[in-house]
Amino acid sequence: MRTALVIGTGLIGTSVALALAGRGVRVHLSDHDPDRARTAAALGGGTVDEPEGPVDLAVVAVPPAHVAPTIADAMRRGVARGFLDVASVKGGPRRELEALGCSLTRYLGTHPMAGAERSGPLAGTADLFEGRPWVLTPTSTTDTEVLNLALELVALCRAVPVVMDADAHDRAVALVSHTPQLLSSMVAARLEAADETAVRLCGQGIRDVTRIAASDPALWVDILSANPGPVADILAAVATDLDETVRSLRALQSADDAKRRDGTQGIEDVLRRGNAGRERVPGKHGAAPAAYETVSVLIGDQPGELARIFADAGRAGVNIEDVRIEHATGQQAGVIQLFVEPLAAPGLTAALRERGWSIRQ
Repeated sequence: MRTALVIGTGLIGTSVALALAGRGVRVHLSDHDPDRARTAAALGGGTVDEPEGPVDLAVVAVPPAHVAPTIADAMRRGVARGFLDVASVKGGPRRELEALGCSLTRYLGTHPMAGAERSGPLAGTADLFEGRPWVLTPTSTTDTEVLNLALELVALCRAVPVVMDADAHDRAVALVSHTPQLLSSMVAARLEAADETAVRLCGQGIRDVTRIAASDPALWVDILSANPGPVADILAAVATDLDETVRSLRALQSADDAKRRDGTQGIEDVLRRGNAGRERVPGKHGAAPAAYETVSVLIGDQPGELARIFADAGRAGVNIEDVRIEHATGQQAGVIQLFVEPLAAPGLTAALRERGWSIRQ
């Protein structure tokens, strides 16, 4: 791939442009808001100049509702040899293109499974897709050249290609992406009118659950509008669990021993099923989930403290598999949780103590 046209310079489009430009592809940028395209260009994502002729690949990075008309227009203008989109919904845009009478031989629907809470070109990064799955949804009519261009794009962005049926993809993202967004927002919405005393007690648990609730509402209205059925199906199943959990909690308030036992069993059931589901979430680098030991260390909120603790772990010969920081309320301190292989935990604990760190049991 020598040339590309990125249409839509938000987070995903700009990140694609930065990755391609950084690997020698001449990238042309287009957006309905020229200022956004100029911003992406200023970041090093390419040029806002019109291509002199058809580019190798056009990457359409616009909201799902605009994918089909944007691609149809680009095809009519003959701007590229191949066309793909990066929207988070795949079945709908493909059917819309068919309804518009477009040939699907030069088109391939894709979805990079990466993103951030922030949006716009300034949020774009060249490494956004590194190591992340990138779904490709070819059909029997997809031209081999277009598929190869898509695979080259994924390789240049250092992502991992995953081939799926478009509708199967939409059901999958409804479960692992779209429903979690709504549930996170619903939990966060409870905080809007909560008493300030309660909000001040927020710890890492509520931060984990509500992190993605900071996402752009307009963007998510577009996404959910393109995949409402599968998301509604999953939410209906969650609602069934929620109703049963409420019933179990009410039973725990009863003076009747049998009802309390029933309530306990109901709560335990949903928690155990949650354990089982959580264990299926892929671990590091997409491998099977691994059980790590946690070494919790008290850490001050001063410059260089994180670097110092990582350096001390390195001197101990221990690889940090994952890390989490929980900040103390109202204090310039917190707890850093270092996730390591179980056999490495005792040695790391001893080494950190020797270097003056306070280990939290």
